Amino acid sequence: MNKQVLILGGRGRIGNSVVQDILAHTQAEVTITGRTAGTVTDNQRVRFMVLDLMEENKLRNALAYFHLVIHCAGPFHYRDAKVLEYCIEHGVNYLDVSDHRSFTIKALEYHYQAMNAGVTAIVNTGIFPGISNSMVRHDIEQFDQAETIHLSYLVAGSGGAGITVMRTTFLGLQNPFDAWIDGKWQVVKPYTQREIINFPAPYGNSGVYWFDMPETFTLPTAFPEIKNVITKFGSVPDFYNHLTWIAAHIFPQSWIKSKFGVEFLSNVSHKMTNITDNFSGIGVAICSKVYGYKDGKAATYRSNLVHNNTAIAAGIGTGTIAQLLLEDKFSKPGVYPVEAAFPTDLFEQAMDSRGLKINSDWI
Repeated sequence: MNKQVLILGGRGRIGNSVVQDILAHTQAEVTITGRTAGTVTDNQRVRFMVLDLMEENKLRNALAYFHLVIHCAGPFHYRDAKVLEYCIEHGVNYLDVSDHRSFTIKALEYHYQAMNAGVTAIVNTGIFPGISNSMVRHDIEQFDQAETIHLSYLVAGSGGAGITVMRTTFLGLQNPFDAWIDGKWQVVKPYTQREIINFPAPYGNSGVYWFDMPETFTLPTAFPEIKNVITKFGSVPDFYNHLTWIAAHIFPQSWIKSKFGVEFLSNVSHKMTNITDNFSGIGVAICSKVYGYKDGKAATYRSNLVHNNTAIAAGIGTGTIAQLLLEDKFSKPGVYPVEAAFPTDLFEQAMDSRGLKINSDWI
């Protein structure tokens, strides 16, 4: 019998990308959920289930029938870890595309319960966080002693994702956050300290800003020798960066922290990107730089990734780990961020299998 996969939020842009990757690379049968009835693909390996995450008893009972559950129902700022809790209860492996520190902290608290239940649970498995974290792990392994991680992300237009990603961006502007700088936690304001990064073509020199990501929190734990973890994010076209900066620093905080304010900004941005996507594209670029020492000398190692569709790239990040779990080629009971669980050799094989090229070298 084919393995059974449940994808929560599978009708969204990123969720659908995960669905398509799993269908293309495994023989699994996929069940997609949504809060309301609707049409899905006519693929015979795909089913649809009406399921609201607020219906806890129905959710708990539904998870028992699957080999793998993938949580794609963001924004994760608002989510608790009950899906993970129920997966552990039923002995079901778990992945998610979560992208916020608060959710990651909640999920990691279930580590020992998952370990004792033999459940492999990997959080933050998309593109960033996700593939980006594995890029960092690969880069750190090149050093005798690594000291600083500098991650820069660039998304063109909407990134091919839906309005939920817009909400995630504006929710990320609401509060200062702790970053690991000079070997201690220091408070950083979001969308500050603009920096120009030379990304690969077609992007070139582009602006990025401090942004709170789960890897800002998880990387110092996974690699305790690291003294600095810098995570910065930017948009193309550049005027979106300036609009986001205005939202973060000029708009009244009471407004940017309100649900109405976030929804208004998200909807306006989504409508704007529907137009600008036509000339900006919807791609993503990641630049990982690690600074440290090799053979007794100061050195810098850089990895770059470019993909022409951010949502599809996120689907690859999650889909590759899902495939390995479904084929029993990867198992690590417990709850982990990607960089703490996914070995570099499997990561490189997974990227090769999808034709996703990552260029790496000393600079």
